[in-house]
Amino acid sequence: MREFARDPEARVHPQTVIEHFGTWNAAKRAAGLFPRRFLTRDELLEQLRRLGEELDRTPTARDLSERRRSLPSVSLYAHTFGSLANALREAGFEVLQGEERLERAIVQGAELARGLGRLPKMADWAGARRADPDLLSEWQVYRLLDVPRGAWTAFQYLVRERLREDQIDVLPDGTLASGGSV
Repeated sequence: MREFARDPEARVHPQTVIEHFGTWNAAKRAAGLFPRRFLTRDELLEQLRRLGEELDRTPTARDLSERRRSLPSVSLYAHTFGSLANALREAGFEVLQGEERLERAIVQGAELARGLGRLPKMADWAGARRADPDLLSEWQVYRLLDVPRGAWTAFQYLVRERLREDQIDVLPDGTLASGGSV
């Protein structure tokens, strides 16, 4: 409303708009806009679905933060649904938790290792994520492992074990054996 009031091309005062529509948010709805506050649950879910379609993936908190001028905040989703993850699930997106997330990270880590010919380092993961935003961030992977120190080393161990299950030998230096069998 303040932006509207400051706009030199606005032909009416915001109070006139409010008197006509009843509330500023009612005026925004009549104009086809979604007010960022006081959205219904269905309107919040629709916003997530549209963003997901635009991105062609599950939206993240970062995606919402980057669009904070046009979309509701993460805190509004958390307040309304209990968490952003709950809102995403209710909007129809796949949201993995705990063990499911770790399992997906291990599968993706083994795939990345095959491409690199060695176990992935954090920097390798970060580079792969720039190319594929569907990957968890390297820090999300790091935090999946609840160990006091050496979480990435623990993750590499899990990737090594998965590769061995797939009959791919991993040498002590982390490189994959050229023969590919244990």
